[in-house]
Amino acid sequence: MDYLKQYKSFINSYYLSEGVRITIGVTLPAIIFNYFNNLSVGILVSLGALCASMPDNAGPPLHRRNAMMVCNLVVFLAALVTGIASNNAIVLGIVISISCFAFAMMGVYGSRATSIGLAGLLVMVLSIDKPSHGWEFLLNPLYILAGGIWYMVLSLSLNSFRPYKLAQQALGECIQTTADYLRLKASFYEKKDDFSDNYSQLLDKQIEVHHKQDLVRELLFKSRDIVRESTATGRILVMAFLDIIDLFEKIMTSHQDYTSLHASFDSTELLKQYRQTILAMAKELDEVGIAVKSTRAYEQNDELPVQVMQLRNYFIEFRDKHRNAENLEGFISMRHILDSIEDIAYRIYTLEGYTTYDKKISRQGIEQIDYEKFIAHQDIQPGLLKENLSLSSNIFRHSLRLSIATLTGFIVSRFFSFGHSYWILLTIIVIIKPAYSLTKRRNYERLLGTITGAFIGIVALYLIKDKTILFAIMIFFMIGSYSFMRTHYLVFVILMTPYILLLFHLLNPDNFQMVIADRIIDTLIGSLIAFVANIVLLPAWEHEQITEYLEKMIGDTLRYFEDATAPFLNKPVSTTLYKLSRKNAFVSLANLTDAFNRMLSEPKSKQKNIREMHQFVVSSHLLTSHIATLSYYAPSFVDKKNLYQLSGAINAIKKKLINAEALFLSSQEKKVIDEEAWRHFNNQVNEVTERRKKELQAGILESDTKKELSVLKPIADQFNFIMNNASSLERLSTSLKKAL
Repeated sequence: MDYLKQYKSFINSYYLSEGVRITIGVTLPAIIFNYFNNLSVGILVSLGALCASMPDNAGPPLHRRNAMMVCNLVVFLAALVTGIASNNAIVLGIVISISCFAFAMMGVYGSRATSIGLAGLLVMVLSIDKPSHGWEFLLNPLYILAGGIWYMVLSLSLNSFRPYKLAQQALGECIQTTADYLRLKASFYEKKDDFSDNYSQLLDKQIEVHHKQDLVRELLFKSRDIVRESTATGRILVMAFLDIIDLFEKIMTSHQDYTSLHASFDSTELLKQYRQTILAMAKELDEVGIAVKSTRAYEQNDELPVQVMQLRNYFIEFRDKHRNAENLEGFISMRHILDSIEDIAYRIYTLEGYTTYDKKISRQGIEQIDYEKFIAHQDIQPGLLKENLSLSSNIFRHSLRLSIATLTGFIVSRFFSFGHSYWILLTIIVIIKPAYSLTKRRNYERLLGTITGAFIGIVALYLIKDKTILFAIMIFFMIGSYSFMRTHYLVFVILMTPYILLLFHLLNPDNFQMVIADRIIDTLIGSLIAFVANIVLLPAWEHEQITEYLEKMIGDTLRYFEDATAPFLNKPVSTTLYKLSRKNAFVSLANLTDAFNRMLSEPKSKQKNIREMHQFVVSSHLLTSHIATLSYYAPSFVDKKNLYQLSGAINAIKKKLINAEALFLSSQEKKVIDEEAWRHFNNQVNEVTERRKKELQAGILESDTKKELSVLKPIADQFNFIMNNASSLERLSTSLKKAL
């Protein structure tokens, strides 16, 4: 692992910036009020700031501002209602149950609304063990509201000073994740008997790539100033993002039949040379991503172009020396991979130029694309909430589960002298998630993180007695925990636990040992309740809802195939339409893979047809990869004399996908495949291939047949790969539909 690269990447990341921002927003009020001997008020103000930070995740400034405003209102009302009810245990229990259900149901409006609901739950559970006296029921919510307003002003002010910084950091993360994907592609050139692990890693990384792309899409296309391209920086960011999406597709176009390539060239150094060059490109792309995040110009060098040129010279020399009739097809594939490598290297060079933010570059034309079609708009109509008030809704079932679990935790805490309602409920709230697999992982990470973090905190307190140093260490843990809050939950808990322990020690050093023991016991109680609730109370298993992902994947892939093959039929397709269908297919694949991974974490009894499901996911990935590869060859083919009728092959593949989709749509009509047209297409290709093999046996190295085959063979291979995977999807859809 390159630790220097990891360090530079983290230091310039959005997550560290967020961690520092939240730490300042949360600690400053407490420090100021403590200076004036009013720490209790400072803690309430800091709590309000912490709640306001929860929906302040990456996104357009307008969305962040609106979310924080709504969050402040929700948190104020939650604190007010809890304060009024805190003096009566029965009323408080009813408030907890209703509030948990209501706040969890906010998840129907998207992830930002979910964060707002979580903030409401947080302020509620932290208020239940502190009964209000006199006007405290109103003053405490007002202090919390003041803290929320303070944090909102701080966050938006920082954004106004550096309006492009967040987009640059997100774009840099996207570029680096694409580099990781390219690095995984290089692993296919290693000597292996089985590539199943490679495909699994590639699918997981593809999910991450699409999540990063969606974030950048939101930041760029929903920010009006950037989309209008009013500044050179805004224009260049849009240009760089469009290029990195095309680069990602280009990386996918290098997909080939690796088993066949290894069979032909494992005894040589050719595949090793390819792998080294691909790794060099991934390293270069990583550095570009770090440069974009740090807003510094990348220092271009000639190392990568020279290495690519050396690879081509090596390939030509090797091919001329070893080419024969038996390995002809392998050399054709390797030459096209080499063309892809050169294209990727050129695109990386272009991305390097963007880091200079040269105004001359910004004056270049940008493709006319309807950006609105590429971003998802969250429906906030009240009718959406009404539609989800049924047991068929996963959010509704999750809300009921959370409501019952928190009420149970509240009741249990009343029977134990060591039980703290707020900590038990907080544990339940942060662990229980809509999906079983997420709850299971959170439960494990919460317990492991708490125990590990408690050990770190105890060691720090045993070795260090100076309160100033302890406070500095607490701030360090605080920044670290908030920096990993949205990315690595285990690390977040490990860092958060000593931060909380140090905070309790500084506030109340006399009862510290009791605090540690109580927190561990409370965490165990909350984890146990969450675990049982997740299994017993209206569980949502992936096999109950994965059919929707399967149908969506096939439908979007079919439309992507239609747009990708339109040029072969001389049908014009706009750039916007093609890129939109490509985006939808990739996103559907990522969603399906994500659902499959969640299914793998469920009990074995709930993993329905897991083997067929895995085959379906892998076939879907191969299908989209080969369609992307096919789209790359379309321009080179239409410029040639169209000697071959491809409509029969295209229609045969479309019918396979239509049949697979129809199974999940419960359609009885099944398309009949014209096998004769498919055989005719392959026979034509085989005739040219055999003719070329005879030429090589006769010592003819250059001919019109060679040129004809170099254009036709890669296209024919991709059509055959696509047909095989489409047939697999049709077959697997039949068995999965029966089982699900």
